[in-house]
Amino acid sequence: NTGEKNQAKYRAIERFAQTHGSQFYPAGRGIAHQVLVEEGHAWPGAMVVGSDSHSNMYGGIGCLGTPVVRTDAAAIWATAQTWWQAPPVARVELRGALAPGVVGKDVIVALCALFARDEVLNHAVEFAGDGVRGLPVEDRLAIANMTTEWGALAGLFAVDDVTLRWYDARARDARSPAVTPAAVAALRASVEAEPSRWAPDGDAVYAKHLWLDLGSLTPHVSGPDTVKAATPLAALEPQHVAINKAYIVSCVNSRAKDLREAADVIRAAQRARPGAPVRAAPGVAWYVAAASSQVMADAQASGDWQVLIDAGARTLPPGCGPCIGLGVGLLEDGEVGISATNRNYKGRMGSKKAHTYLASPAVVAASAIQGYICSPATAIRGAADTAATTAPSVRYGIEDAAPQARDASSAAGDAIRGFPAALEGRLVFLPADNLNTDGIYPGKYTYQDDITREQMKQIVMENYDPEFSRLIQPGDVVVAGANFGTGSSREQAATALLAAGVRLVICESASETFKRNAVNNGLLVLESPRLVQWLRARFPPAESAPTVVSNLAAHVGLVAGRIALTDAAGARVYEGDLPRIGKAAQEIIVAGGLENWVRARMAAA
Repeated sequence: NTGEKNQAKYRAIERFAQTHGSQFYPAGRGIAHQVLVEEGHAWPGAMVVGSDSHSNMYGGIGCLGTPVVRTDAAAIWATAQTWWQAPPVARVELRGALAPGVVGKDVIVALCALFARDEVLNHAVEFAGDGVRGLPVEDRLAIANMTTEWGALAGLFAVDDVTLRWYDARARDARSPAVTPAAVAALRASVEAEPSRWAPDGDAVYAKHLWLDLGSLTPHVSGPDTVKAATPLAALEPQHVAINKAYIVSCVNSRAKDLREAADVIRAAQRARPGAPVRAAPGVAWYVAAASSQVMADAQASGDWQVLIDAGARTLPPGCGPCIGLGVGLLEDGEVGISATNRNYKGRMGSKKAHTYLASPAVVAASAIQGYICSPATAIRGAADTAATTAPSVRYGIEDAAPQARDASSAAGDAIRGFPAALEGRLVFLPADNLNTDGIYPGKYTYQDDITREQMKQIVMENYDPEFSRLIQPGDVVVAGANFGTGSSREQAATALLAAGVRLVICESASETFKRNAVNNGLLVLESPRLVQWLRARFPPAESAPTVVSNLAAHVGLVAGRIALTDAAGARVYEGDLPRIGKAAQEIIVAGGLENWVRARMAAA
């Protein structure tokens, strides 16, 4: 976007950075997550937060990364303080070794589908096991990146010799003033001198223990349109799923290793079919963008970039681009895309009437050449193997561990001055699970800063149910399914609901990032699995509209922690418990959000 309005925004950001002595990276330098790792801002042993949900990625280098929203980030700058609720920790044991052609993207795509019942929702995930040693840092970054889609708040790999050797190589390149031989030597010395500091405690207690046999894993494809379903490529390929667009972009899979693996498919096909052109199939538009300018320079120097261009790939500047539904190359009505990105939610990469699959860069390149979702082997031969193939069963398991302590927010208490002890409103039921932030507030609007609250009211839930904005009324109590608000950390997913007059959302479970976002902006989010199950029995999802305007009134005791529902005749038909609102959250709600809360304290200081 080279328009003057967007350019003015960048100039304002640069002036802000200069005023406060902060590092500024201009447009074209790349995606923040990649740049933070390259420049050493995300560093092993540190904790780094970022106002984007894929801050989890830093866990690939042994840096605890987790998302905050923009208001959080501003509050941290202003006060050097923030609030946190320590999550339960899940240990994910990776056993064995990956077969050739199976990469980190296959690991996390499989994990998202194999453990698709919110097993790690709002957990911090710790990766361990003998299988970790065989994973290069690039694969670890990809896995940690998509723990976000898995529902986790963080995904962490311990620092080991693989990590240190990766940093040795970067230090030799001398491309960052922070990643120097001296800095890496100090890191290595600390790891070797204090190994216990860099490893899990011997008596660590985990909420859950999951395991995956890497040797049993084959290439997997996620979707369509959800990360909670994945199919072994060997089972999907015979279906000849035709594609219109292919993408190798984003922070998860556009590093030099990824581009090299895609280019190697082209090279192998050229060797196998000398004299025959190896290009994107007719009718397939193929888009490629590096994760950063450094990655692009590396790919150009290696020749990988030109190989992809010669094969018909259309290049985009380093950045998010189609992954967040911005720029050129978006999916149109009825189209099918395969992408090496991290999300395939409906409407995420263009039209909500399109379908999106996720796969590794090599599989995306192969599919672009053949015109349908297929393996690199098929693209190299130029035709599918006629022999029947059956994907082996993936071996995996889960063990529940220590019981979790009761959430402190459930403790009894009183309402502070100005906090409503109770709310009443019409109950509006959204029966879907995994209603993500793209469904609540489409990504294409995220960076349009001039959208008014009235406009937000009109587009809220646009990708989930276009009728929602017409049906919702101020004061309604929204009740939704499991994993509500999963996905991005964009604040507008909360503020758009507020613009529509919603003050309270009750759900079976919610993304902790969304809950934090909601409280910071003055929206209450509570969890009640029992209530949602009762409503599903009354309004079966298969027989209900996406938005059910019930004939029920909700009477919610926010401090007492109770809810009652009455029907049109006033008869009480349901009663149950709710989590109570603690005083810290009450203060933020009364202030009208975290921004006002911080301003008041700064003014009083």
